[in-house]
Amino acid sequence: MMSTPETDAYGGVDNLEVMSEAVRYTQFLVELVKTGAPFGAAAVDFGAGTGTFAARLRDHFRITCVESDGRLQRKLRALDLAVVDELAQLERGSVDYIYSLNVLEHIADDAEVARQWHALLRSSGTLFLYVPAFRVLYGPMDRKVGHLRRYRRPALCRLLESAGFEVTAAAYADSLGFPASLAAKYFGRRDGALDPAAIRFYDRRVFPLSLEIDRATRRLFGKNVWVLARKP
Repeated sequence: MMSTPETDAYGGVDNLEVMSEAVRYTQFLVELVKTGAPFGAAAVDFGAGTGTFAARLRDHFRITCVESDGRLQRKLRALDLAVVDELAQLERGSVDYIYSLNVLEHIADDAEVARQWHALLRSSGTLFLYVPAFRVLYGPMDRKVGHLRRYRRPALCRLLESAGFEVTAAAYADSLGFPASLAAKYFGRRDGALDPAAIRFYDRRVFPLSLEIDRATRRLFGKNVWVLARKP
């Protein structure tokens, strides 16, 4: 997650820690990220947070974490992960692969970040992006963690194409997460905090079924949307 290292400003660290309960969800994302680039690729985890994904992927990619929150940087370094504050610290055209999971929605100028990603990648480099979907789902959890927006698939593709990317695949994910998030918006905790027991139940009992349903709904709706894009 991206914020200011001097102030340790990111307010959603507790929710990040609760999401460690979502074992199947995490593995689903790890496998999706792996499809984006070959073994050994020089990769950037943009908005690496607590290192949930970088720690699982560092045996597959050569990873540099980009993370500007000071508390989260310390967690990443404690895992012996390479960390920089911002993309500008990395050489343009030096990276094979960038992945970013639930981060772009925090950033005011998302178009500028997409242009920076494009500049950082080598020719034929790849971007994998995973973000929250559908404005109608925006609720207390989004406000708590500092989400500025949620995305629709066509608009997200246009954003990346405007930055110079060629979109090669795009789909919604977690179809059952859509009604679950809608229910949480109206009937869940008003402070936006996640319930560990609810996360465990959804992850173990509901999420596997949601992935099966996604086969039919991936172009229509889901709690999240992902895009795989290439720098020509």
